[in-house]
Amino acid sequence: MIGLLQRVTQASVAVGGDTVGAIGPGLMVLVCAERGDSEREADALLAKLLSYRVFSDDAGKMNRSVADVEGGLLLVPQFTLAADTKSGTRPSFTPAASPQDGLRLFEHFVRGARARHPKVETGQFGADMQVSLTNDGPVTFWLQVEPK
Repeated sequence: MIGLLQRVTQASVAVGGDTVGAIGPGLMVLVCAERGDSEREADALLAKLLSYRVFSDDAGKMNRSVADVEGGLLLVPQFTLAADTKSGTRPSFTPAASPQDGLRLFEHFVRGARARHPKVETGQFGADMQVSLTNDGPVTFWLQVEPK
């Protein structure tokens, strides 16, 4: 599983002109399931992102997690993160999970996030989404949990 975390002052996602998810300060996370991923990888990625220290403490060091700062969490499904871009000028999506597996793992990920964090919003799996955000820093991290 892949998570692209961006520390934001605000973020939102719209589908068909209607906002389906929005947060204030927190993390906007693009989430992608890859072939071979299971609930184990989803759980490991979620645990890592909830405790990943990307927010500043009083000394200005990144020592606080989204849970520590009680920030929002906007989870947006994005299968294109699994693209193979090693050759040619057109990406291959072979490394991405099937749509059925991707949906199942994204829903599992969201359920887990909502059980562990009070402020969780989402995008819409399979939809043409428009994502807006103000990256704070900018601070962006790529997290990946590979299947064993």
